[in-house]
Amino acid sequence: MTDLPARLLLGPGPSNVAPRVLQALSQPLVGHLDPAFLAVMDEVQGRLRRLFGTANALTLPLSATGSAGMEACLVNLLEPDDAIVVGVAGVFGERMCEVASRAGARVTRVETEWGTALDPTAMADAVRRAAPRVVAFVHAETSTGVCQPVEPIARAAREAGALVVLDCVTSLGGIRVDLDAWGVDAAYSGTQKCLSCPPGLSPVSFGERALARVRARSRPVQSWYLDVSLLAGYYGADRAYHHTAPISMVLGLAEALRLVEEEGMEARERRHRDAAAALLETLGARGFEPLVPAEHRLPPLTTLRLPDAVVRHGEADVRRALLERHGIEVGGGLGKLAGTIWRIGLMGENARRSSVERLAAALDDVLA
Repeated sequence: MTDLPARLLLGPGPSNVAPRVLQALSQPLVGHLDPAFLAVMDEVQGRLRRLFGTANALTLPLSATGSAGMEACLVNLLEPDDAIVVGVAGVFGERMCEVASRAGARVTRVETEWGTALDPTAMADAVRRAAPRVVAFVHAETSTGVCQPVEPIARAAREAGALVVLDCVTSLGGIRVDLDAWGVDAAYSGTQKCLSCPPGLSPVSFGERALARVRARSRPVQSWYLDVSLLAGYYGADRAYHHTAPISMVLGLAEALRLVEEEGMEARERRHRDAAAALLETLGARGFEPLVPAEHRLPPLTTLRLPDAVVRHGEADVRRALLERHGIEVGGGLGKLAGTIWRIGLMGENARRSSVERLAAALDDVLA
């Protein structure tokens, strides 16, 4: 067996796994249709509904990563030649456009400068012009650290009769998500960020308007595996065989969701905000500057412009030294922001001032 090094994962994900989740992952294996496992599945679905802030019956842990959650939402709701409006504020808005295009949809992009939030007025104008089937955007843009206000865009979409798809990959379990209050029809997330569970599952939720759209399709969903009308047979009351669920991962997620509820989302969000504030203060004293204006900063994932000291040493070399000498991972910029920022995740188990203190001490050592 290969012994992997212990790391403090302060990049954009994954985050470190909670000890109780690791213990849950090691439980004995049972079958994916075993009544004992199905009881856990029921529990997971109920806890996910509460965490998503929804009564949606079809809320489930999709047996794939967050990118498959994105694909599931889009390919179920779109048919060839359908119109979609996508808010592009970073890499994952770009990915939405790519997935929708491959599904044959006509994509209208509404772009903003990376590091800023989408303009609700620009989104509403695009919705009026395009008359789309779907409006999709990212709640917590992992590539830029922007937290996007949801309600104004969702309201404009629903007034036009469009379905709303929301990316919650870096927000679920770290800050409030409230799908029903916001008017979101379908959403997806990942287990490896604020839930402090390994990557491998994508929590997704489909509301009744979204399911009505699936039932009204003129052709089957292009992906058999991600077809929610088939998935509903397994995750619903029928328990019809569809695929072999990753049993151990679901057991781990069940424990992660118990930890969230034991702490309470109000306290959990406060802890994430406190850790992010400590990071800004501590690294601000070392010359780092926030990329995102205060009103749109995403507490679980902070993007920082680099000081001259890091640039002189080579930002990739500094990150490599942090990893090799101190066992700390931080993320570099993606796309247009490559080489100009760091993305520092304080998510789930790692959203603590002790993580900031350890990073600051290691950075001082590397730069010295």
